Amino acid sequence: MLMQHLAALPILLPLLAGCLLLLPPLANNLARHRAFALSLGVLLIAVSTWLLLVTHYQGTQMYFLGDWKPPFGIIFVADRLSSLLVLLTGILVLASMLYATGGEDSTGLHFYPLIMFQVAGINGAFLTGDLFNLFVFFEVLLIASYSLLIHGGGKQRTQAGMHYVILNLVGSSLFLFALGILYGTLGTLNIADMSAKVQNLPEDKLALVKAGGLLLLLVFSLKAALLPLHFWLPRTYAAASAPVAALFAIMTKVGIYSIYRVHTLVFGPHAGDLASLAQPWLWPLALLTLVVGIMGVLASPSMRMLAANLVLLSVGTLLLAAALENPAAISAALYYLVHSTLISAALFLLAGVIGDQRGKPSDRLVAGRPLSQPKLLGAAFFVAAMAIIGLPPFSGFVGKVLLLQAATTTTEMAWMWPALLLSGLASMVALSRAGTTLFWRVSGSNPTSQPAGALQLSGIWLLLLASPLMVVFGSWITDYTQEAASQLFDAQQTLEFILGSGE
Repeated sequence: MLMQHLAALPILLPLLAGCLLLLPPLANNLARHRAFALSLGVLLIAVSTWLLLVTHYQGTQMYFLGDWKPPFGIIFVADRLSSLLVLLTGILVLASMLYATGGEDSTGLHFYPLIMFQVAGINGAFLTGDLFNLFVFFEVLLIASYSLLIHGGGKQRTQAGMHYVILNLVGSSLFLFALGILYGTLGTLNIADMSAKVQNLPEDKLALVKAGGLLLLLVFSLKAALLPLHFWLPRTYAAASAPVAALFAIMTKVGIYSIYRVHTLVFGPHAGDLASLAQPWLWPLALLTLVVGIMGVLASPSMRMLAANLVLLSVGTLLLAAALENPAAISAALYYLVHSTLISAALFLLAGVIGDQRGKPSDRLVAGRPLSQPKLLGAAFFVAAMAIIGLPPFSGFVGKVLLLQAATTTTEMAWMWPALLLSGLASMVALSRAGTTLFWRVSGSNPTSQPAGALQLSGIWLLLLASPLMVVFGSWITDYTQEAASQLFDAQQTLEFILGSGE
């Protein structure tokens, strides 16, 4: 019985948990909230791991809500790609909640219910097989993120939150316009069904469908923070509390996933006159995003801002892989996506601990008083820096090697290799400067500094230990990502499976 609902469980579990946390006997009891939320986080990882193994060894899992069949009903599709990202979200949310038990969860109301609702929205976006429901889940995760961003209050968070809300409201409006255009011309918003219909479009509908597809690219690029729609990300992520910023590390990946899914399955190489619709835009914009990210990394005045700009670098890298439009590049990008999300989140959590222990200078890259746990935090920073730069023996090295190998032609190498290598060099310079300032440029004593708790540190090390584990199990992981990428590009097989399941 449970197996029938497996594809929907990563959405239903956090959704129900969020509701239960608002009701007696859990309501308004922080200790119970913590225990319940952390238990749910562990359960979510277990369910996500089960789903990943089932989709890998038994094939794609389908769930028809209310037993309505495509192209009319709400359908959840758990394939290798979506299952991987659902598991990544589970690991990220558990680490964020572990860190939040250090006190971040007590600075405002309903922290854990909001986390649960955001996770439900993120997992729904990864698992939905329908563009309209992708819009719905976008709104669910965004509404929760609005409240999480300003959780704890403060002028800086309020200002960043206002810009973030306005920008996403504009994006949501454009999303609805795109859906209206595509539904009016194709008669469906089921992604697999759309994939079939764009292949043989009559001449009079080509321009409208192209406009709808480019509008979708614009919306997804806004969510992914692709240049020139990137300006909201550094300020927003730097303003958020540490556990919220760590969870937000997956938010840009929702936009990137949507580009991978829609512009490969619907507007991919098989799409006739609309084939490779996004590629002419992705090449220059992804490269420019990398350039802006490099400048942002080198100019970052604080560790939080540095971590935010490193997220921007990962966005440019992942969309550069999408521009290559081949399974090897997407496979490498999926490995790099998991690595960069986990390590970026760990840097946000480290920035929170360091800021708390330094006192007035917080995480700004200026000289200050010593930390109360310099060796432990220094070791964590060293691991995170080595991994994010891309040095062996950590996962960043493997990810970048795979991405470099994915560029096969001379032209692709000429554009991609310098961009990736320069981004790594800029990261090394910036992180070296940050580490030197935070751990060595210290003076005096700091008797009021409080050491981080065991649960806070466990959240950080949970993320950091994933990097060497990704190397140890690299063979299995790369085999998995290769099959996930091949599945993504096999539009005909996906179409036959999904539409055949609805008969």
